[in-house]
Amino acid sequence: MSNQSNVFGRAYEYICIETLNVEINKYRKSVIEKSSTYEIAKECWDFIDQETKDIFKQSALAATISIFDLEPMITEIGEDCLVLKMQKDEEGEIGDVRDIIIIRNAEKWEIGLSIKHNHFAVKHSRLGAKLDFGERWYGIKCSDDYWNDIAPIFEFINSKKEQGLKWSDLENKDIDVYVPLLNAFMNEIKRNADKHSDLPKKLVEYLLGEFDFYKVISIDNKKITQIQTYNLRGTLNKPSKKETPKTIIPIAKLPTRIVNIDFKPESKNTIELYMNEGWQFSFRIHNASTYVENSLKFDIQIVGMPASIISIDCKWN
Repeated sequence: MSNQSNVFGRAYEYICIETLNVEINKYRKSVIEKSSTYEIAKECWDFIDQETKDIFKQSALAATISIFDLEPMITEIGEDCLVLKMQKDEEGEIGDVRDIIIIRNAEKWEIGLSIKHNHFAVKHSRLGAKLDFGERWYGIKCSDDYWNDIAPIFEFINSKKEQGLKWSDLENKDIDVYVPLLNAFMNEIKRNADKHSDLPKKLVEYLLGEFDFYKVISIDNKKITQIQTYNLRGTLNKPSKKETPKTIIPIAKLPTRIVNIDFKPESKNTIELYMNEGWQFSFRIHNASTYVENSLKFDIQIVGMPASIISIDCKWN
Protein backbone atom coordinates (compact mmCIF):
# COMPACT_ATOMS: atom_id res chain seq x y z
CA MET A 1 0.00 0.00 0.00
CA SER A 2 1.53 3.31 -1.02
CA ASN A 3 -0.71 6.33 -0.53
CA GLN A 4 -1.75 6.37 3.13
CA SER A 5 -4.60 8.86 2.70
CA ASN A 6 -6.05 6.74 -0.09
CA VAL A 7 -5.77 3.58 2.02
CA PHE A 8 -7.41 5.29 5.00
CA GLY A 9 -10.17 6.72 2.79
CA ARG A 10 -11.05 3.32 1.33
CA ALA A 11 -10.81 1.62 4.72
CA TYR A 12 -13.22 4.19 6.12
CA GLU A 13 -15.65 3.51 3.26
CA TYR A 14 -15.44 -0.19 4.10
CA ILE A 15 -16.32 0.21 7.76
CA CYS A 16 -19.10 2.66 6.91
CA ILE A 17 -20.85 0.15 4.64
CA GLU A 18 -20.24 -2.71 7.08
CA THR A 19 -21.60 -0.68 10.02
CA LEU A 20 -24.66 0.32 8.03
CA ASN A 21 -25.31 -3.32 7.19
CA VAL A 22 -24.97 -4.52 10.78
CA GLU A 23 -27.19 -1.78 12.19
CA ILE A 24 -29.86 -2.02 9.47
CA ASN A 25 -30.15 -5.77 10.05
CA LYS A 26 -31.33 -5.00 13.58
CA TYR A 27 -34.51 -3.61 11.95
CA ARG A 28 -34.87 -5.33 8.55
CA LYS A 29 -32.97 -7.52 6.11
CA SER A 30 -29.99 -5.85 4.42
CA VAL A 31 -27.18 -7.17 2.23
CA ILE A 32 -23.97 -5.74 0.76
CA GLU A 33 -23.55 -6.15 -2.98
CA LYS A 34 -19.99 -7.41 -3.33
CA SER A 35 -17.81 -5.91 -6.07
CA SER A 36 -14.18 -5.24 -6.95
CA THR A 37 -14.55 -1.81 -5.31
CA TYR A 38 -15.74 -3.47 -2.09
CA GLU A 39 -12.89 -5.98 -2.17
CA ILE A 40 -10.28 -3.22 -2.58
CA ALA A 41 -11.81 -1.35 0.36
CA LYS A 42 -11.70 -4.53 2.46
CA GLU A 43 -8.01 -5.01 1.61
CA CYS A 44 -7.35 -1.47 2.83
CA TRP A 45 -9.29 -2.19 6.02
CA ASP A 46 -7.27 -5.36 6.64
CA PHE A 47 -4.05 -3.37 6.10
CA ILE A 48 -4.57 -0.65 8.71
CA ASP A 49 -3.66 -1.03 12.40
CA GLN A 50 -6.13 -1.91 15.15
CA GLU A 51 -6.05 1.54 16.80
CA THR A 52 -7.10 3.18 13.53
CA LYS A 53 -9.81 0.54 13.05
CA ASP A 54 -11.25 1.36 16.48
CA ILE A 55 -11.33 5.07 15.61
CA PHE A 56 -13.04 4.40 12.28
CA LYS A 57 -15.62 2.13 13.92
CA GLN A 58 -16.65 4.88 16.34
CA SER A 59 -16.89 7.37 13.52
CA ALA A 60 -18.97 5.11 11.28
CA LEU A 61 -21.39 4.19 14.06
CA ALA A 62 -21.99 7.84 14.96
CA ALA A 63 -22.79 8.62 11.32
CA THR A 64 -25.09 5.61 10.93
CA ILE A 65 -27.26 6.53 13.90
CA SER A 66 -27.78 10.07 12.57
CA ILE A 67 -28.54 8.87 9.04
CA PHE A 68 -31.27 6.62 10.44
CA ASP A 69 -32.86 9.71 12.03
CA LEU A 70 -32.78 11.49 8.65
CA GLU A 71 -33.99 8.58 6.52
CA PRO A 72 -36.77 6.45 8.08
CA MET A 73 -37.07 4.51 4.80
CA ILE A 74 -33.85 2.71 5.79
CA THR A 75 -35.18 1.16 8.99
CA GLU A 76 -38.83 0.74 7.96
CA ILE A 77 -39.81 -2.88 8.55
CA GLY A 78 -40.68 -4.62 5.30
CA GLU A 79 -40.41 -7.88 3.40
CA ASP A 80 -38.08 -6.46 0.75
CA CYS A 81 -34.30 -6.71 1.14
CA LEU A 82 -32.36 -3.45 1.36
CA VAL A 83 -29.18 -3.41 -0.74
CA LEU A 84 -25.94 -1.55 0.01
CA LYS A 85 -23.32 -1.09 -2.66
CA MET A 86 -20.07 0.76 -3.24
CA GLN A 87 -19.66 2.81 -6.39
CA LYS A 88 -16.67 2.61 -8.70
CA ASP A 89 -14.36 5.65 -8.79
CA GLU A 90 -15.35 6.12 -12.44
CA GLU A 91 -18.85 7.14 -11.35
CA GLY A 92 -17.40 10.28 -9.74
CA GLU A 93 -15.71 11.19 -12.99
CA ILE A 94 -19.03 11.17 -14.85
CA GLY A 95 -21.02 13.13 -12.29
CA ASP A 96 -21.98 10.85 -9.40
CA VAL A 97 -19.99 11.70 -6.25
CA ARG A 98 -21.74 9.11 -4.06
CA ASP A 99 -19.48 6.38 -2.67
CA ILE A 100 -22.15 4.23 -1.00
CA ILE A 101 -25.69 3.71 -2.30
CA ILE A 102 -28.56 2.52 -0.08
CA ILE A 103 -31.32 0.96 -2.20
CA ARG A 104 -34.82 -0.41 -1.75
CA ASN A 105 -35.69 -1.75 -5.18
CA ALA A 106 -39.28 -2.65 -4.32
CA GLU A 107 -39.97 0.96 -3.32
CA LYS A 108 -37.91 2.42 -6.21
CA TRP A 109 -36.01 4.39 -3.58
CA GLU A 110 -32.34 5.09 -2.98
CA ILE A 111 -30.01 7.56 -1.30
CA GLY A 112 -26.26 8.02 -1.49
CA LEU A 113 -23.39 8.89 0.82
CA SER A 114 -20.13 10.60 -0.10
CA ILE A 115 -17.53 9.33 2.39
CA LYS A 116 -14.55 11.51 3.37
CA HIS A 117 -11.78 10.93 5.89
CA ASN A 118 -10.27 14.10 7.37
CA HIS A 119 -10.79 16.25 4.29
CA PHE A 120 -13.49 18.42 2.75
CA ALA A 121 -12.46 18.49 -0.92
CA VAL A 122 -15.27 18.63 -3.48
CA LYS A 123 -13.48 17.80 -6.74
CA HIS A 124 -10.00 17.29 -8.16
CA SER A 125 -10.66 18.37 -11.75
CA ARG A 126 -7.88 19.16 -14.21
CA LEU A 127 -6.96 21.86 -16.69
CA GLY A 128 -4.91 20.81 -19.71
CA ALA A 129 -3.84 21.86 -23.18
CA LYS A 130 -6.72 19.95 -24.79
CA LEU A 131 -9.11 19.49 -21.87
CA ASP A 132 -12.35 21.38 -22.59
CA PHE A 133 -13.42 22.16 -19.03
CA GLY A 134 -16.34 24.31 -20.21
CA GLU A 135 -18.02 21.50 -22.11
CA ARG A 136 -17.47 19.04 -19.28
CA TRP A 137 -18.35 21.33 -16.39
CA TYR A 138 -21.35 23.24 -17.69
CA GLY A 139 -22.02 22.10 -21.25
CA ILE A 140 -20.50 25.04 -23.16
CA LYS A 141 -17.40 24.50 -25.26
CA CYS A 142 -14.43 26.69 -24.41
CA SER A 143 -13.98 29.69 -26.70
CA ASP A 144 -11.14 30.40 -29.12
CA ASP A 145 -10.08 33.16 -26.75
CA TYR A 146 -9.53 30.59 -23.98
CA TRP A 147 -7.53 28.22 -26.21
CA ASN A 148 -5.42 31.13 -27.47
CA ASP A 149 -4.78 32.27 -23.88
CA ILE A 150 -3.60 28.88 -22.63
CA ALA A 151 -1.59 27.84 -25.73
CA PRO A 152 1.66 29.64 -24.75
CA ILE A 153 1.36 28.40 -21.16
CA PHE A 154 1.26 24.77 -22.23
CA GLU A 155 3.98 25.32 -24.84
CA PHE A 156 6.15 26.47 -21.94
CA ILE A 157 5.07 23.47 -19.82
CA ASN A 158 5.75 21.00 -22.64
CA SER A 159 9.23 22.45 -23.22
CA LYS A 160 10.06 21.80 -19.55
CA LYS A 161 8.49 18.34 -19.73
CA GLU A 162 10.69 17.43 -22.73
CA GLN A 163 13.72 18.43 -20.66
CA GLY A 164 12.66 15.94 -18.00
CA LEU A 165 12.42 18.64 -15.32
CA LYS A 166 10.63 18.43 -12.01
CA TRP A 167 8.07 21.06 -11.05
CA SER A 168 10.42 22.05 -8.24
CA ASP A 169 13.01 22.97 -10.89
CA LEU A 170 10.75 25.77 -12.15
CA GLU A 171 11.75 28.83 -10.14
CA ASN A 172 8.84 31.03 -11.23
CA LYS A 173 6.04 28.52 -11.83
CA ASP A 174 3.55 30.77 -10.03
CA ILE A 175 4.11 33.61 -12.53
CA ASP A 176 4.84 31.46 -15.59
CA VAL A 177 2.06 28.90 -15.12
CA TYR A 178 -0.40 29.31 -12.26
CA VAL A 179 -1.34 33.00 -12.59
CA PRO A 180 -1.85 33.12 -16.39
CA LEU A 181 -3.70 29.76 -16.39
CA LEU A 182 -6.04 30.84 -13.61
CA ASN A 183 -6.65 34.17 -15.35
CA ALA A 184 -7.60 32.34 -18.55
CA PHE A 185 -9.90 30.06 -16.54
CA MET A 186 -11.62 32.98 -14.78
CA ASN A 187 -12.01 35.01 -17.97
CA GLU A 188 -13.66 32.06 -19.71
CA ILE A 189 -16.16 31.62 -16.88
CA LYS A 190 -16.95 35.35 -16.89
CA ARG A 191 -17.48 35.38 -20.68
CA ASN A 192 -19.93 32.51 -20.52
CA ALA A 193 -21.71 33.68 -17.36
CA ASP A 194 -22.57 36.92 -19.17
CA LYS A 195 -24.21 34.94 -21.99
CA HIS A 196 -25.75 31.99 -20.17
CA SER A 197 -27.88 32.65 -17.10
CA ASP A 198 -27.95 28.98 -16.10
CA LEU A 199 -24.16 28.66 -15.89
CA PRO A 200 -23.96 29.18 -12.07
CA LYS A 201 -26.55 26.44 -11.52
CA LYS A 202 -24.80 24.03 -13.89
CA LEU A 203 -21.43 24.79 -12.31
CA VAL A 204 -22.67 23.82 -8.84
CA GLU A 205 -24.35 20.71 -10.23
CA TYR A 206 -21.04 19.69 -11.78
CA LEU A 207 -19.06 20.32 -8.61
CA LEU A 208 -21.53 18.50 -6.36
CA GLY A 209 -22.71 15.79 -8.77
CA GLU A 210 -25.97 14.95 -10.47
CA PHE A 211 -27.60 13.25 -7.45
CA ASP A 212 -28.56 14.47 -3.99
CA PHE A 213 -26.42 12.98 -1.23
CA TYR A 214 -25.20 13.14 2.34
CA LYS A 215 -21.52 13.92 2.78
CA VAL A 216 -20.08 11.96 5.72
CA ILE A 217 -16.78 13.38 6.99
CA SER A 218 -14.78 11.77 9.76
CA ILE A 219 -12.89 14.44 11.74
CA ASP A 220 -10.71 12.21 13.86
CA ASN A 221 -8.93 14.81 15.99
CA LYS A 222 -12.26 16.26 17.16
CA LYS A 223 -13.93 12.83 17.59
CA ILE A 224 -16.78 14.02 15.40
CA THR A 225 -18.38 12.72 12.23
CA GLN A 226 -19.94 15.58 10.30
CA ILE A 227 -22.91 14.98 8.01
CA GLN A 228 -23.67 17.62 5.39
CA THR A 229 -27.03 17.48 3.59
CA TYR A 230 -26.96 18.21 -0.15
CA ASN A 231 -30.67 18.10 -0.89
CA LEU A 232 -30.64 20.11 -4.13
CA ARG A 233 -33.49 18.26 -5.86
CA GLY A 234 -35.64 17.22 -2.93
CA THR A 235 -34.89 13.49 -3.07
CA LEU A 236 -33.48 13.17 0.47
CA ASN A 237 -35.27 13.00 3.82
CA LYS A 238 -38.45 11.24 2.62
CA PRO A 239 -40.92 9.85 5.17
CA SER A 240 -41.67 6.14 5.35
CA LYS A 241 -45.23 4.82 5.52
CA LYS A 242 -45.30 5.17 9.30
CA GLU A 243 -42.54 7.61 10.23
CA THR A 244 -41.38 11.10 9.36
CA PRO A 245 -37.69 12.05 9.64
CA LYS A 246 -36.61 13.26 13.09
CA THR A 247 -34.78 16.16 11.42
CA ILE A 248 -36.33 17.93 8.43
CA ILE A 249 -33.88 18.82 5.63
CA PRO A 250 -34.91 21.76 3.41
CA ILE A 251 -34.27 21.86 -0.32
CA ALA A 252 -31.25 24.06 -1.09
CA LYS A 253 -31.53 26.77 -3.73
CA LEU A 254 -29.03 26.72 -6.56
CA PRO A 255 -27.32 29.98 -7.60
CA THR A 256 -28.50 32.17 -10.47
CA ARG A 257 -25.55 34.57 -10.76
CA ILE A 258 -21.86 34.93 -10.09
CA VAL A 259 -21.14 37.71 -7.60
CA ASN A 260 -17.35 37.65 -7.95
CA ILE A 261 -14.48 35.45 -9.05
CA ASP A 262 -10.92 36.55 -8.30
CA PHE A 263 -7.62 35.55 -6.75
CA LYS A 264 -7.60 34.85 -3.04
CA PRO A 265 -5.78 37.75 -1.36
CA GLU A 266 -1.99 37.27 -1.35
CA SER A 267 -2.26 34.03 -3.34
CA LYS A 268 -0.96 33.18 -6.80
CA ASN A 269 -2.41 29.68 -7.00
CA THR A 270 -5.92 29.97 -5.52
CA ILE A 271 -9.04 31.74 -6.74
CA GLU A 272 -12.35 32.23 -4.98
CA LEU A 273 -15.79 32.04 -6.57
CA TYR A 274 -18.73 33.78 -4.89
CA MET A 275 -22.30 33.21 -6.08
CA ASN A 276 -25.69 34.21 -4.77
CA GLU A 277 -27.77 32.00 -2.46
CA GLY A 278 -24.67 31.57 -0.25
CA TRP A 279 -22.49 29.41 -2.53
CA GLN A 280 -18.71 29.94 -2.24
CA PHE A 281 -15.88 27.78 -3.63
CA SER A 282 -12.11 27.97 -3.68
CA PHE A 283 -10.00 26.55 -6.53
CA ARG A 284 -6.35 25.84 -5.71
CA ILE A 285 -4.31 24.75 -8.70
CA HIS A 286 -1.27 22.57 -8.18
CA ASN A 287 1.01 20.09 -9.88
CA ALA A 288 -0.14 16.62 -8.91
CA SER A 289 3.12 14.90 -9.86
CA THR A 290 6.83 15.30 -9.18
CA TYR A 291 7.83 15.71 -12.83
CA VAL A 292 6.36 18.33 -15.17
CA GLU A 293 3.32 17.06 -17.08
CA ASN A 294 0.93 18.83 -19.44
CA SER A 295 -2.04 19.14 -17.10
CA LEU A 296 -2.60 20.57 -13.65
CA LYS A 297 -5.03 19.57 -10.95
CA PHE A 298 -7.51 21.64 -8.94
CA ASP A 299 -8.21 21.11 -5.26
CA ILE A 300 -11.75 22.49 -5.11
CA GLN A 301 -13.23 23.23 -1.70
CA ILE A 302 -16.67 24.48 -0.75
CA VAL A 303 -16.03 27.37 1.65
CA GLY A 304 -19.55 28.75 1.93
CA MET A 305 -22.94 27.04 1.73
CA PRO A 306 -26.59 28.11 1.85
CA ALA A 307 -28.18 27.97 5.28
CA SER A 308 -30.47 25.27 3.87
CA ILE A 309 -27.52 22.87 3.69
CA ILE A 310 -27.43 21.58 7.23
CA SER A 311 -24.27 20.32 8.91
CA ILE A 312 -24.80 17.83 11.73
CA ASP A 313 -21.92 17.08 14.10
CA CYS A 314 -22.23 13.52 15.38
CA LYS A 315 -20.14 13.07 18.52
CA TRP A 316 -18.54 9.69 19.09
CA ASN A 317 -19.44 7.66 22.17
